[in-house]
Amino acid sequence: MPAVSQQQLKPMRLLFSAGLVLSGSGTGLAEERLPSIDVISTTPLHGVEIERNRLPMHTEIATDEDIRRQQSLDLSEFLNQRFGSVFLNEAQNNPLQPDLLYRGFVASPLIGLPQGMSVYMDGVRINEPFGDTVNWSVIPESAIAGINLMAGSNPLFGLNTLGGALSVQTKNGFTHPGAEVEVSGGSFDRYTAQASIGGQKDNLGYFFTGNYFDEDGWRDYSPSESKQLFGSLAWQGEAGSLDLTLSLSDNELIGNGALPEDLLEEDREAIFTRPDITEQEATLLRLGGQRELGDEIVLEGAIYFRNSQIDTLNGDDSDFEECEEAENEGFICEEEEGGEEGEEEEVVLDQNGNPIVADDDVEGGTVNRSKSDQDTFGLSLQTAFLQPLGGRDNQLIVGVAADRSEVDFSSDTELGSLDDSRQAIGSGIFVEESFTEVETETKNLSFYFTDTWSVSEQLALTLSGRWNKTEIELRDQLGTALNGDHSFTRFNPAVGLAYDLNQGVNLYAGYSESNRAPTAMELTCADPEDPCRLPNAFLSDPPLEQVVAKTWEAGLRGSLPGMNWHLGLFQTTNEDDILFISAGALTNEGFFDNVGETRRQGLELTLNGRLADNRLDWFLSYTRLKATFEENLNIASPNNPFAVDGEIAVSSGDRLPGLPENLLKAGATYRVTSNISLGADLQYSSDIVLRGDEANLDDEIDGYTLVNLRGEYQATDKLKLFAKVDNLFDKEYETFGLYGEADEVLGDDYENPRFLSPGSPRAIWAGLRYNFY
Repeated sequence: MPAVSQQQLKPMRLLFSAGLVLSGSGTGLAEERLPSIDVISTTPLHGVEIERNRLPMHTEIATDEDIRRQQSLDLSEFLNQRFGSVFLNEAQNNPLQPDLLYRGFVASPLIGLPQGMSVYMDGVRINEPFGDTVNWSVIPESAIAGINLMAGSNPLFGLNTLGGALSVQTKNGFTHPGAEVEVSGGSFDRYTAQASIGGQKDNLGYFFTGNYFDEDGWRDYSPSESKQLFGSLAWQGEAGSLDLTLSLSDNELIGNGALPEDLLEEDREAIFTRPDITEQEATLLRLGGQRELGDEIVLEGAIYFRNSQIDTLNGDDSDFEECEEAENEGFICEEEEGGEEGEEEEVVLDQNGNPIVADDDVEGGTVNRSKSDQDTFGLSLQTAFLQPLGGRDNQLIVGVAADRSEVDFSSDTELGSLDDSRQAIGSGIFVEESFTEVETETKNLSFYFTDTWSVSEQLALTLSGRWNKTEIELRDQLGTALNGDHSFTRFNPAVGLAYDLNQGVNLYAGYSESNRAPTAMELTCADPEDPCRLPNAFLSDPPLEQVVAKTWEAGLRGSLPGMNWHLGLFQTTNEDDILFISAGALTNEGFFDNVGETRRQGLELTLNGRLADNRLDWFLSYTRLKATFEENLNIASPNNPFAVDGEIAVSSGDRLPGLPENLLKAGATYRVTSNISLGADLQYSSDIVLRGDEANLDDEIDGYTLVNLRGEYQATDKLKLFAKVDNLFDKEYETFGLYGEADEVLGDDYENPRFLSPGSPRAIWAGLRYNFY
C-alpha cells in the first residue's frame, strides 16, 4: 500500500481545523445537537447495515419520498439534481439514455464509454456483461424504496467499482402498503403514468407497480416509449425472510445525438442523420433470503437470472464512396482516413462477394444494425458475524459471488442514401466485411470480506478485501478472427478509520482499490490500425490490460442544529485506464486502448437541513474536480482541426474530456401551508473539453446555470396535484461534444468539425396522484 506523503497530510490537517469550527466547539452548539443515526449496507446485499459514521468513506442516501418530492423522471435525473459530484450529459438527447458521471467516472447505456461505476438492484449487478453499460431505463422509478451511493474504489462491490457504487433497494408489501395512481403530461408531448398496489396478510407481503412513458421529444424525429413492470412477493418470519422479485421493461428509445455546431446555431431542434433507435427488452428474476442464527449471525443470499435483448438501428453518413483509381472506376471503395501515400484502394464487396457498383442508392448513407442477446445467471452468499471483539462492537461479513454470462452479438452495415430529412434509406446491399457474429461467455468468481471494529467508543477501524477472477471466451461464428480466451485475476484491499472528534464531528480517512477487466466489447475493438464503428463492428483482439483504480479519501462530517454537513477530499488514480479513442471519419468510429495513468481528484462540500420550524428543507453541494491524464501520449483524432497527421499530442496534466471542473447545486422546498409546498433548484456546471480533444487544443464547451421550479398542492386527503418547470429561463447550453465531418452531408458551408449535444429547452409538466387508501 502506498505511503501517505506530507503533501497528502496537509489537506487532512485543514479538514481537521474546519471540523472544529463546523462542530461548534467553544460555542455550545455541539452539545445542543440531537444526532440522527443513518445506517447503510456495506455490500450489495443489503440485509445487514451499519452506522454511516463508522465507515471510512463518503456515502449518500435517499428514500422514495426524496425522489417523489423532487418530481424526478427517473433515478438518473434525481441523482443529477440532488447528489453532489454527479453530472449528466445529454450525448444522446434522450432523457432515459443519459451518461451519468460521478467524480469523473461514468455509468452510461452507450457502448464506447469507459464505464467506471457499478450499479446494483437488490444485490443484482445491473451493468450489462457485454460492455459494462448501465441502462437506466430498466430500473423502475416507482419500485425504488431507497438508494445508497458509496464513494471510492470500494472492492466489496466487485468489478468496475473504480469511482463509486450505486445500490438500489426496491419496495415490498411490508414497507409500502397502499394503492395509488399517478399521471402527468406537458411539454414535448410527454405523458407518464404510474400505478402501484402493496399490502400484507399475516407473514405474506405483495407489491406490484407499473410505469409508462411516452413523448415526441423536443428535437426533430425523436419519439420514445418506455414500459416497466415490477412485482414482489415476500415472506417474513421471526428469524428469517424470503423475497421473490420480477422486473420487466420494454423500451424503444430514439436519441439523435450530437449536432454540427454550424447547424446548431441555425436550429437547435434539428438532427444530423437519422434514425438512431435502441429497442430493449429486459427481464430480471431474483430470489433472495435471510436467516438469523441467534442474535449474532446472519446468513443472506440471492440467486438470479437476467436477460437483456438490445437491437440498434443507426442511420449515419457514409465513409464509402466511388473509387478514384481508373482501374476501379464505377465501383464503391471505402474512404481512406490518413492512408499511406501509394496505398491501393480496395473495392468493397457485397454480401454475395461481388463488387458493389457505384449508384445513388448506395452513396451518402449507411444503415448500421446490431443485435445482442445477453443472459446472466448468478448467485451471492454472505454471512455476517456480529459478535463483539475485545469487548467492543464488531461487524464481520464474509461472502462469495459468482455469475456466468452468455452473449450472442451480430451486426452489419447496409449501404444506402440520405433523403431530404437526412434519414438513411437502405438499398438492400450490405458490406461483406461488416457482417459480425460472435458468441461470448464471461465467468466471474469473487470472495470478499469486510470487518468494522470499534477500537474505542470514538474510533472505528475497517478492513476489507475482494478477490476477483474473470474469464472471457470469444468465439467468432463466421470464422476465427475474433476468437480469443482471456483471464484476469486480482485481489483488491481497502482500509480506513472513522473517528468521532466530538458529538458533532466525525473524521474519516481511507484507502481502497478496485479493478475493471476489459469487457468482451473492448477486447474485440482494440486495434488502432482498423477502428470499429460502435456498436456495429468488431476486429481481432489485441490484448488490453485490466484497469486498476486506487483511491485515497479523507473528510469531516457532522451535524449542527438544523443542518448536516460534509467536507471531503478524494484522489483516484487509474492505472492502465481504458478510453475510447476517436479514429475515423464518423463520430462513432474508433478503438479502445490502454492510455496509462489518469487521475481524478477533488474537493466535495455538502450541506442540508431544515429551518423555520421544519417548514423549509434546503440543500447545497459543491464539487471541485481535477481530472487529468498523467502520462504523455499521442492519440488519434483525425477530425480535430489541430491534429497533425491525424494525431494529437497529449501531455501529462491535460484535462480528460467531458468533465466539468466545478459543479454547484442548491435547492429549497418551503411548505407555505399544510397543503401547499413550493421548491426551486439551481445547477451550475463549468466548461468541459470535447471528446477527441484530449490534448486540450480547442475551445471548451461553455458552462451553464439552470434553474428549476416545482410545486405541490394537497387538494384532499387522497388527491395531490403537482407541477414543475425545468430550465425556467430557457437557457441555451450544451453538455457534450466531439468531432465529425459535417460537410460530407451538409455541404461546404458546414466545415466546422465540432459536434455538440444541446441541452433541453424550458419545459413544463403537471400531474396528479391519487391514493386509494
